[in-house]
Amino acid sequence: MSEPQGTEPPEGTTQRLPVLDQQGARNGNGPDRSDSSAAEGQPPELEGEGGRVGRFWSARRIPAGIVALLLLGLTGLFLYDIVSVRAGRPGMHWRRELARQLAERPLDDIWVLVGAGVAAVLGLWLLTLAATPGLRSVLPMRRSHADVRAGLHRDAAATALRDRAMEVPGVQSSRVRVRRRRADVRAVSHFRELDDVRTDLDAVLGDAVHGLGLSRPPSLRVRVRRPGRKG
Repeated sequence: MSEPQGTEPPEGTTQRLPVLDQQGARNGNGPDRSDSSAAEGQPPELEGEGGRVGRFWSARRIPAGIVALLLLGLTGLFLYDIVSVRAGRPGMHWRRELARQLAERPLDDIWVLVGAGVAAVLGLWLLTLAATPGLRSVLPMRRSHADVRAGLHRDAAATALRDRAMEVPGVQSSRVRVRRRRADVRAVSHFRELDDVRTDLDAVLGDAVHGLGLSRPPSLRVRVRRPGRKG
C-alpha cells in the first residue's frame, strides 16, 4: 500500500527540503523570481520613460486657510446684517455707505479701478495656486514601483554634489546651487590646471547627478577659478 502524497512523514524520519541551485540561478536556470513576485500581486517595476513623474502637489494650507477665514468672516458679517434688517433694525452703516458709493461713483473713478485691480490680482493668484503643483524645492525621483513616490530636496542634492566635487584633486572649495533644470557648480582650485580640474568635475558630477535618481536630471554648468589674492 503506497503512502498518499502530501502527508507528513512519520515521526523519527527526516525529509529532504528543496535546495536552490546557486549555479543554476546565476546561469538563469533557476526559478524566475520576477514571475513569482508578479504572481504574488506585487506591483511591477517602472523603467525608462514610464518612470518619469511630475512635481509634487502642495497642500497650500496657509493660502487655503486665509481664504477660508476671510470667506467665513464676510459670510458671518452679511448674515448678521440680513438678520438685523429682517428684525426691523437698520442695516450696518458701512454696507449702506458702500452701496451708496457704488451707485454714485462712475466706473472710471480711481478708487473703483483700484478695487477692481486688487480683486483681479487676487483672483489670478488663486487661479495660479489652483493650477500649479508648487513644492519647487522638492525634485521628483524616478519611480521604481507604481505605489511608491519619492522626492529629493534641492539642498540635499546640492550637498551631495558639493561633497563629490570636493573629492576631485585640486578643488579647494565649491558652491553648488541646484535648480529645477540646471545645477550650477562654482569651484576654486588652488593647484592643477583649470581645464583638467573642470574635466574631472564634469565626469565626477555627471556620475553623481545620474546617481541621484532624479526623474529629470538637471544639466551641469561648472565654473572653475583660482582663489583671490589676500590683502
